[in-house]
Amino acid sequence: DDAIPYGTATVCIPPCYVKRAVSYVEGKLPVCTVIGFPHGNSPTAAKAYEAKCVAEAGAKEVDMVINRGWVKDGLFDAVTDEIRIVKAACGDKLLKVIIECCGLTDEEKIALCKCVTDAGAEYIKTSTGFDKGGATVEDVALMKANVGEGVLVKAAGGIRTFEAAQAMIDAGVYSIMISHTAFPACDPRKINGKFVKDEVKAGTITFFAGALGCLLLLFIYRENQYVTLALAALIT
Repeated sequence: DDAIPYGTATVCIPPCYVKRAVSYVEGKLPVCTVIGFPHGNSPTAAKAYEAKCVAEAGAKEVDMVINRGWVKDGLFDAVTDEIRIVKAACGDKLLKVIIECCGLTDEEKIALCKCVTDAGAEYIKTSTGFDKGGATVEDVALMKANVGEGVLVKAAGGIRTFEAAQAMIDAGVYSIMISHTAFPACDPRKINGKFVKDEVKAGTITFFAGALGCLLLLFIYRENQYVTLALAALIT
């Protein structure tokens, strides 16, 4: 309900609620979800199955988390293959690949830009929002400089003001994810980047509140009862 009047590009929710949310919004905005979340350790077959399920449920965009262990092992061919398999499972839906920049070296980030490009995903994304750091201007600029033609950069995590959003735009992002509580200070309707779209995480609407936000966000994704309560406030 909060995302629609702000004109966000999508609303991002847990996979199990995609079908219900698609029915509820009645075409007013696309629904996005995340698979392999938050650490990316699921087997490739599980990620592909998740992608297929949410695509069939009506999600227009799918975010996936890479296998960070493979990155640290230098298994970039395996990372590329997994992205390619998940992309095939998504069909014609947009695939955004979350690489979790805060845990990577610049060399690993550059290598992952190539993985995402070679695998045919539409986006590379900075962060899940669940680790020690979120998007930085430096990471956005690095990714923008190293992705292939047609691959877009998305910034997520820690973007809470209009000025922070504008800095990401200036660095080259196409898309920004912001939380519900950042809307008053970072109104998507004010962001003046020609190619920028914005996203709100529906699951945080009820529970994001000041300093408790990070803790409550963890509860939303770890405990089903909190997910249910958060989305009940959105859907009913």
